[in-house]
Amino acid sequence: MRKNMKLGLWRYMINVPPFLWEKQISKMKRKLQAEYRSLSGEHHSVHHFVVRELADAGEPLSPEWVSQRLDIPADRVKTILDDLEEGMTFLFRNNNGEVVWAYPGTVERTPHHVSFNTGQELYAA
Repeated sequence: MRKNMKLGLWRYMINVPPFLWEKQISKMKRKLQAEYRSLSGEHHSVHHFVVRELADAGEPLSPEWVSQRLDIPADRVKTILDDLEEGMTFLFRNNNGEVVWAYPGTVERTPHHVSFNTGQELYAA
């Protein structure tokens, strides 16, 4: 695989030398890995659950609904959702506090529609 990156400026595409972007990618990878490792088992459970359930529900998921389904106190679920959303890495909630996307999927319309062999449909975040 070739290691090329191009930057679009107006009508032109400019090659960006690898030494300018490879270090940034490595740095971001380490940051994300450290963040992921720092999450508790409950954090992972909530994140995995909302990723799966967004495809089934096809609509935003309320913290109360997640709490009931996982049998975790609602206050704890809200704290976990706050933690996961803080870095905008794992999920995002709407103004009502409902989960609308959990990486890699979203119930909000995007140009990237995904259909699963199970019949579920979702948009890519």
